[in-house]
Amino acid sequence: MSAPDGSPVGAERSIGQLFASATTELSALVHDEIALAKAQLKQDVKRGAVSGGAFSAAGVVFVFSLPMLNFALAYGIRTWSHWNLAVCFLLSFAANVLVAGLLALIGVSFAKKAQKGKGPQKVAASMKESAGVLQNAKPHPRPERPALEERAPEAIEAVARSSS
Repeated sequence: MSAPDGSPVGAERSIGQLFASATTELSALVHDEIALAKAQLKQDVKRGAVSGGAFSAAGVVFVFSLPMLNFALAYGIRTWSHWNLAVCFLLSFAANVLVAGLLALIGVSFAKKAQKGKGPQKVAASMKESAGVLQNAKPHPRPERPALEERAPEAIEAVARSSS
């Protein structure tokens, strides 16, 4: 088994390798968060589109079906019941209003579902949480390096000779 950068698990990795691994994983996390936001936004847009379509269908049914349905229904009621023709037209109009009202209720229910969909807000909160965790992370304590004066005089002389 090996780590994401190809080095064997358990082997000591350099700071550069650790930094590269952390950067890769952080980048993957950000990409995954963006993909989640897109998927949730797509679902909310789809619900909104269904809502708009239902409202449009309600309007179309209400406007275009009234004349034809009113005449057919009114004359059908008149034939069946022998009531006054005006009462029959009122009943056919009421039936059309009922159908349009049902379609409008469907549109309202989908609009409410689209408004309740808080997908992008959830992702933003998750990203803030991830950033908070990264900000509060403490680096691994490193042993302090001895100051230049505390080093052996021979090492200082060797460096001075190699640079001249």
